[in-house]
Amino acid sequence: MMHDIRFIRENPAAFDAGLKRRNLPAASGEILELDTARRLAQTAMQELQAKRNDVSKQIGAIKGKGGDAEPLMQDVAAIKSKIAEHEEQDKQIAEKLQVILSSLPNIPAADVPDGKDEHDNKELRKFSEPPRVNSAKQHFELGEALGLMDFNTAAKLSGARFTMLKGQLARLERALGSFMLDLHTTEFGYTEISPPLMVRDEIMFGTAQLPKFAEDQFKTTAGLWLIPTAEVPLTNIVNGDIIERETLPLRVTAKTPCFRAEAGAAGKDTRGMLRQHQFYKVELVSITAPDQSEAEHERMTECAETVLKRLGLPFRTIVLCTGDMGFASRKTYDIEVWMPGQNTYREISSCSNCGDFQARRMNARCRAAGDKNTEFVHTLNGSGVAVGRCLIAVVENYQQPDGSIIIPPVLRPYMGGLERITVEAA
Repeated sequence: MMHDIRFIRENPAAFDAGLKRRNLPAASGEILELDTARRLAQTAMQELQAKRNDVSKQIGAIKGKGGDAEPLMQDVAAIKSKIAEHEEQDKQIAEKLQVILSSLPNIPAADVPDGKDEHDNKELRKFSEPPRVNSAKQHFELGEALGLMDFNTAAKLSGARFTMLKGQLARLERALGSFMLDLHTTEFGYTEISPPLMVRDEIMFGTAQLPKFAEDQFKTTAGLWLIPTAEVPLTNIVNGDIIERETLPLRVTAKTPCFRAEAGAAGKDTRGMLRQHQFYKVELVSITAPDQSEAEHERMTECAETVLKRLGLPFRTIVLCTGDMGFASRKTYDIEVWMPGQNTYREISSCSNCGDFQARRMNARCRAAGDKNTEFVHTLNGSGVAVGRCLIAVVENYQQPDGSIIIPPVLRPYMGGLERITVEAA
């Protein structure tokens, strides 16, 4: 079950209150009605199975004495038929419950601010004041002027929402990804993974991309899904597993391409690289014991913030309100980087604590040494950070009046010592 059915039975009002905070209607009534019907079917099935066993014993005793057991055998056949009916009823109710529960989002944590949309999010902290850039240009103006950002060729090859980077901007993209991976693996203890980029239905279901968000995904002719984020394969590493509690938290990271249909993005950010069908992202995933996830959430967010601090990029960190949170999240921090060309902050990282929501879908549990009982793990994911958007932020924040781009000092070792991208250096 994606939601704890026992919790819903015992706390229907609290469950509905959580949905209401998500601006959704109550659902416990329908869920509990189906749950009751299913439990009645299961009880009837158990009683019939006990009756069948009892009659079967009687048949054995009668046959042992050479008697006629035909009437009782007919009774057994009738009982088997009724059991089959209840089994089918149980299956149908379970499928209905699955459809309802899989369509409902995670319940927000108590300390998440209530709200309808992004306007109700709360700013927590800021790093550095945005620089004053006179006549600031947007990244695509700068990139095209340098001859290193080619949208026309990308459109010829693939259509809208694709970009081709060349020369030193292509190298800058690679440098950013390498810098992020090195930071997270050497300083923050994440293990680097190079995961598959195509996954099965049940893997997309485990992290809650399916069934609700199928139209936002790309599916191959082989029936596999292109990953929208490395969160999908990284989190599902523990799918179906029982993990030793003492080994948690498990921290993994990956730089992968991400593929998104952007089905609901018509007319949004059509210029430039902000909203693409394909982009690189460094992802952070943690698998924790239940009592570790809140502290891990703060730690993960700090890891993502450190990337921007080392690059000298101004940003702010906000906590999302209940109406702006992702489907699987119980609490989310967004990090928004300053974009001088747009004169605004834009999301560059989203760090979410999903509690046991994804773990229930994946049946991922942990068990302490010597303990027979298991409990669902907690899962967390965050961008550490989106490489394409980070490139945009570097290009816009480090732009110079002559159209060149200063390379942040921390990236220069990855750029062969280059300090500035100019038309000549391109």
